[in-house]
Amino acid sequence: MDGSLKKTTVDRREKIMKLLAENGKVYVHELSALFKVSEVTIRNDLDQLEKKNHLIRARGGALKMEGQVSLDFNLSEKHQLHYPEKARIGKKAAALIANSETIILDSGTTTAEIARNLTGCDGISVITNAINIVNILVQNPNINVIIPGGYLRQNSLSLVGPFASKSLKSLYVDKAFIGVDGFDPKLGAFTPNIEEAYLNEIMIDIAKEVILVADSSKFNRKSLAHICPTSKIDVIITDEGLAEADRKLLEDSGIRVLIA
Repeated sequence: MDGSLKKTTVDRREKIMKLLAENGKVYVHELSALFKVSEVTIRNDLDQLEKKNHLIRARGGALKMEGQVSLDFNLSEKHQLHYPEKARIGKKAAALIANSETIILDSGTTTAEIARNLTGCDGISVITNAINIVNILVQNPNINVIIPGGYLRQNSLSLVGPFASKSLKSLYVDKAFIGVDGFDPKLGAFTPNIEEAYLNEIMIDIAKEVILVADSSKFNRKSLAHICPTSKIDVIITDEGLAEADRKLLEDSGIRVLIA
């Protein structure tokens, strides 16, 4: 599929899910008119979303599933969502890293942007379970790269499982940068995959400082697996789309909020 076409499809399906969350139901003919695409295209969107258990197909449209979760897009799809915000967040996060520190970069597209901005760092060690991030870091000879074991999860290009967990439990780091698929200011961080969530928990436990990196579209969304409560997070880096009420709630909880 052409890159621009894929981006259009991903954006449209995400907007369909947002409409569904707001209204409880959507109709094929209305979506067709709204997005200026054929009803056949919309039906295909709804069918694909139903296969991922994100909605219930109904005659002429679809219904919201109770306990809606965020979508588990693959990495190439996620990369195209809110990219300008992710790029700014990555740059802001990289500026927090001092020379000679040891950090963790969780798998994800926002954490990959942190990796792209580490060219000025000297003598740092980066632990990551993400193959895409490893491919970025190997181009920088001044960075020590540590990769835990595990088996490859294709959707996120990350190493997960008991080997990865055991490797991480024996380490300690200065900072852990965690990307999420959903974040609720009251409940904490979420991801669609249970194994990713378990690995994230370990990353958080072995870190002196926990830094959440998430664009504002991730806020007030939940997913299948809960990573950690808000109390485990020290810093959140997001964009200017963050609601003022959410920012106040986080800062009142003692979390440092940085806007990129």
